[in-house]
Amino acid sequence: MDVRELYQDMIVDHSRSPRNFGPLEEATSSADGYNPLCGDRIRVWVDADADTIRKVSFEGQGCAISTASASIMTEMLKGKTRDEAARLIDLFHDLVRGENSPGGTDPGKLAVFAGVRDYPSRVKCAVLAWHALKAALEGGGRVSTE
Repeated sequence: MDVRELYQDMIVDHSRSPRNFGPLEEATSSADGYNPLCGDRIRVWVDADADTIRKVSFEGQGCAISTASASIMTEMLKGKTRDEAARLIDLFHDLVRGENSPGGTDPGKLAVFAGVRDYPSRVKCAVLAWHALKAALEGGGRVSTE
């Protein structure tokens, strides 16, 4: 099995069985995201104090890329500081747009989305949850990929 197949398997797994899916009762903030290009909608909940993200969850309707991206995002952010989260958001955006990450940072699980850059219309699907996360960390609201 080659690397692309492993990556595809991970995306399929996370889209079929998303982790941290559903409302987060103890959330300190949330944000809604919408991708008008394809109709994906997502809500991200964050339970965080001034520095640390304790939990992240999401709920919504979207394609496999959108759902898998949100699922993997929630797994990666648990226990991270707000600064670490900001760096991951930037790293993810650079990865799916085909830009070099600062300092050659290893994207870890996020590497499964590197191929998205070859499909510009799918980039917005992949970044939707991350835009909503950023809004939630900034106090909440609504975001759009347009």
